[in-house]
Amino acid sequence: MSDWVPPEFASWSLAWAEEFNGPAGSPADPRTWRPETGGGGWGNAELQYYTSGTANAALDGAGSLAIRVARPDPQLAQARYDGCQYTSARLITKNLRSFQYGLIQARIKLPAGRGVWPAFWMLGTNIDTAGWPGCGEIDVMENFGANPAAVHGTIHGPGYSREGGITASLDTGSPLGAGFHVYSVCWEPDRIRWYADQTLYHAVTSADLGGSRWVFDHDFYLLLNVAVGGRFAQHPDRSTAFPQTMLIDYTRVYLA
Repeated sequence: MSDWVPPEFASWSLAWAEEFNGPAGSPADPRTWRPETGGGGWGNAELQYYTSGTANAALDGAGSLAIRVARPDPQLAQARYDGCQYTSARLITKNLRSFQYGLIQARIKLPAGRGVWPAFWMLGTNIDTAGWPGCGEIDVMENFGANPAAVHGTIHGPGYSREGGITASLDTGSPLGAGFHVYSVCWEPDRIRWYADQTLYHAVTSADLGGSRWVFDHDFYLLLNVAVGGRFAQHPDRSTAFPQTMLIDYTRVYLA
């Protein structure tokens, strides 16, 4: 059992893992991960265009997946990326791998900089029929760039979405981009708990929804991405250097 599993889960068993091993420059395993592509703001007035190429998402050859945010030449951005000033990647397991309950975690080294918005999160597999936020969203980890030491954990559902999402944050006291950290949720019927490394910092139950519907008792799929700007993150300024890279060492699921 990994030292990165909080002690209360020491008896749980590893049910699935993606270790991102492989040659440098190769894509993440297409049997598990597929890219979502495009710009248009993604519902949050974001500034990036998500591509499908290995220039923005590839194995680094040292056991990690690298999601790279770049600033393309303005003429190329206009011709190829709908005028978006940045390129990045958004990888999902939709229709390939899904989960219901468990300890869901990833070991990640975050990028750093104003306006850079990395995330590890989950959406309900019924999104095409229930829509968002009816499908439910569990944000395992987000950092909005304004505070490089803060990790945020949130759920969104009908009646508690966008700015009304039920959220909490932990200021770890040092920049998260200085090294790898493990971000986890323990997802159970009627309760979700958030951890940064082995620190529990947030918990939500159906009783906390003020009568709104709990929409977390079905399969969800995983997402890894780095956005730029948007409603919840500041825009980059001259202090933010590009390219920026998020390194994902692994994603794992443990079951009781």
